[in-house]
Amino acid sequence: MTLKEMDQSYVLQTYARNYVHFVRGENSILFDADGNDYVDFGSGIAVCSVGHANPRLAEAICDQARRLIHVSNLYLIEPQARLARRLAELSGYDVRTFFANSGAEANEGAIKMARKYGEVEGEVKRYKIITLEHSFHGRTITALKATGQEAMHNYFGPFPDGFVYARDIPHIYDLIDDHTVAVMIELVQGEGGVQPMEKEAVQRLAEELKQRDILLIVDEVQTGIYRTGEVLASNLYGITPDIITLAKGLGGGVPIGAIMTTHKEILKTGEHGSTFGGNFLSTRAALEVLEILEEHKESGALDHMLLLFEGRLKRIAESYANLFEKEVGVGFMRGLRVKEGKEAQQIIDAAFKERVVVLKAGKNTVRFLPVLTMTKEEMELGFERFERALDRL
Repeated sequence: MTLKEMDQSYVLQTYARNYVHFVRGENSILFDADGNDYVDFGSGIAVCSVGHANPRLAEAICDQARRLIHVSNLYLIEPQARLARRLAELSGYDVRTFFANSGAEANEGAIKMARKYGEVEGEVKRYKIITLEHSFHGRTITALKATGQEAMHNYFGPFPDGFVYARDIPHIYDLIDDHTVAVMIELVQGEGGVQPMEKEAVQRLAEELKQRDILLIVDEVQTGIYRTGEVLASNLYGITPDIITLAKGLGGGVPIGAIMTTHKEILKTGEHGSTFGGNFLSTRAALEVLEILEEHKESGALDHMLLLFEGRLKRIAESYANLFEKEVGVGFMRGLRVKEGKEAQQIIDAAFKERVVVLKAGKNTVRFLPVLTMTKEEMELGFERFERALDRL
């Protein structure tokens, strides 16, 4: 039985899987079982923030595994406490943090916090949460209902009540009523097509919600941990959310989620929990990721590569105007919007044949989520291969 046959026989088939067999990696480069190298502009969907097989991260994981991996949250976990403090320091926000295992779990916890707030603060019970159309907040039942894409709601109802979807930020104001407790947004919609929100509109919204005592939840599962060039996209937008959710790039590949909140006392003992969340292994890995990326940012290397990457994408959008409308995105969360009538998947498949990994977002966007420690040489090799694929089309 081949590995592909084994997968198809024993693994639930929920993915349109590409059956390339990657066996190792070096920063932005992946190698398959036949020794072919691929430039990875997807980084595991924004997860492998410090690259594949980063030696510092690998050593931190191995060192922790030799000591302790897990004891449960019934006991003190030193790297968890240190990580919570580091997130507060780097973000500049006065917060406490709860640790989970994924972005969906983090968003579930954020929703619970908001519902608790709406129960105890105010004269009437507030439970409604406004999200945006084309948003994506996870695949658990409640996070899926929070996702503003009707096609994703097929088959899985009945869903929890209390979610309404705004077309855009101005439409949010029309949907607020006496039962609204929170607004939950992504500052750059990832699955929705690498669509950044307009900065001034976000800042006005944050101020308006503060005046109305409505919580602002910012889903930074994909945008967080230097993906936009700053520690958080919220820093880039100049706002202070009530709740921020993180996952993906925080652990560099080790599963971890986090909920940061300025409402430090909102949940009491026993009202939320996680068996694995924030254990020794995941938080030790996240501490090393933060240290690596902080050094990368302070050295100027991150910002330098951001500018180079943005410039190359803009030139590609201009050079291949027959294929692309424009370049979109922020930081290392970028995309090329494919012209109407063209097929984004064809471009992604052609790129893969040239051994460069890019992703799809929305219906018509080729998405780029490269390793944050990508070198100039890796970037140039990747774009050389990507343009060769476009020339073929």
